[in-house]
Amino acid sequence: MRVLAIVACMLVLQGCIHKVVTVPVKVAYKTTKGVVKGTAAVVGAVIPDSDDEEESKQKHSKEQD
Repeated sequence: MRVLAIVACMLVLQGCIHKVVTVPVKVAYKTTKGVVKGTAAVVGAVIPDSDDEEESKQKHSKEQD
């Protein structure tokens, strides 16, 4: 009888346990994702790309030819 009651409680509370576990994980994921995107944007703005320099050199060499 006790085993049946435990199994019934597990089945009924399964949805609650799922919410308790997944909601904090989703919040942490979204927060981390936003922070990483913001950091990448700041780093990209501060550190110039060498691609821009290469493109300007190629344009300059084409203009001279």
